[in-house]
Parts: sequence; structure tokens; C-alpha cells
Amino acid sequence: MKLDISPEICRLFPSIKIGCILADVQVNPSNAQILTEMEAIIEEMSSRVSPDTIREMPVVASARNAYRRMGQDPNRYRPAAESLLRRIASGKGLYHVNNMVDILNLVSVQTGFSIGGYDADKIEGRIVFGIGFDNEPYEGIGRGVLNITKLPVFRDDRGAFGTSTSDSVRTMVTGSTMRFLMVFPAFYAMDNELNRALALAVDLLERLGDVKKPEYWIV
Repeated sequence: MKLDISPEICRLFPSIKIGCILADVQVNPSNAQILTEMEAIIEEMSSRVSPDTIREMPVVASARNAYRRMGQDPNRYRPAAESLLRRIASGKGLYHVNNMVDILNLVSVQTGFSIGGYDADKIEGRIVFGIGFDNEPYEGIGRGVLNITKLPVFRDDRGAFGTSTSDSVRTMVTGSTMRFLMVFPAFYAMDNELNRALALAVDLLERLGDVKKPEYWIV
């Protein structure tokens, strides 16, 4: 699976890297082990996170800064990890979607990365990471038509299919998904944090998702 970073992004963020994981999966409702781990993490984090401390987390802060540099207001279109963490801080917990999406969300709240999760077989051709255009068509999961102007955007040959704010309906993970792609944008030099997030994701996929030898790399 080919992923490139657009010149416009590279000019704004010369040290940008994107972590990637591609795995053969079986998507099921979350099992008791996943739900138990999720509740334990929510309980542990809820006592120490608040809107202020979330914004100060290094990876979250870097994503918010990146949004501003691209010309977008991160308070209007929050990075996905920040939105998940704010749910925990407000006592709402995390959504229960399916085993793969729940694992992704567990990694996101523990690391601060706004991780994209996609059905790899719904992606057509080469992936390019760029910046959203004015009036670019996009339907976010649970959000309807979403304005992705000046948001970080993943595109394939058909157009935009993912942002760091909301994944799209077109490439969403469902019960028929057989190949699961996760992408971790790191806009600034954060090698240690990115490596830790990839390692955590691989561990959870293998331990909780029954995934055998997921492939991972950094662009």
C-alpha cells in the first residue's frame, strides 16, 4: 500500500512522519476482554484529565498547532484524540463500536495521536496526505457532510477519505472489513512518541484483536 506526503504538507512540517499499520482482521463486536480493558483505562484516566490538561499533552498540542498552521481552528474542528479524551474527562466514556475501532480508540486516548482507521480494500490507488480544499466532498462518520477545508486529509484516487478530525463513511470499518489500515500522523519530530504508539497498537491488535503479525512502517 503506497502512501505519500504532499509537498504542501512537507513545506509546512519538514519533520513530518506518518506511522502505518496494515493487518488482516476479523471484525466482531468487542469482546469482554476489550471492554474490561477499556473500562480500566477510562477509570484510570478520568481522574487526571481535564480540558486544560488534554490540550497540554505533547501529541495533542502538536496536532492543535498543526491545525492552526494549516489555517484551521482546532477548537472548531478538534483532532479526534482530543475529542475522545474530552469524552473521558466529561464522564461520557468511550464509544463501543467494534473490536478494531475500539482498539484504535484505546491507543488514541493513551498516546494522544488522532489515528485514522480504514477498510483498506475500500481505498482506491495511491494514498496522499494533504490539506483539505474548499468545498471538497466529504461525509464524516456520524457527522454528515463535513467541511474539511484546511484540515489534514488523506486522499486516494477517488478523493478525500480520511481526516484527523473524522473518518469517512466511504472507507469506514464494518463487519465485512478484512484488511484494516491505521495511520498515525506526527506533524513534528516525535519519534519516541510515534514508535510507542505503533508498539502499543501492535500489542493490542495481537492481544485483544487476535491479529497475526500486523505489518507496520513509518513514512
